[in-house]
Amino acid sequence: MLIRGGCHCRNIAFNLLWEPDPAQIPVRACGCTFCQKHGGVWTSNPDGVLRIAIKDPTQVSDYQFGTRTAKFHTCAMCGVVPVVTSLIDGRLYAVVSANAFDGADPALLVRSSSNFDGEGTDSRLARRARNWIADVEFDEAHA
Repeated sequence: MLIRGGCHCRNIAFNLLWEPDPAQIPVRACGCTFCQKHGGVWTSNPDGVLRIAIKDPTQVSDYQFGTRTAKFHTCAMCGVVPVVTSLIDGRLYAVVSANAFDGADPALLVRSSSNFDGEGTDSRLARRARNWIADVEFDEAHA
């Protein structure tokens, strides 16, 4: 299944290839204060393929907080955060916002909440390496 998504103004867009076609897509409402304030509901498929296109990189803010191990790619024009990335041992991993999907069947989305308070940096990075999308590329404009 090809899932398309992006920010509201389409400055940041993504294509997520999720195979095989999922019967359900697990989405996690993150309990951190940043995600609570932005309504962050994230999903990933470790075997997925994610391609991210950015029209105007000067209008993207890469926000980091806490452990500074994740970048929240925020569109400065519309304020949406469609993608979060984490560089782990030289490899880029990502999650995408289910709220940023274009036309995905809402019946596929199975929501749960998550809270990673108290998780150490090593544990956090290991969890991301296991669970986040591992095949991630930005277009040339972002590089």
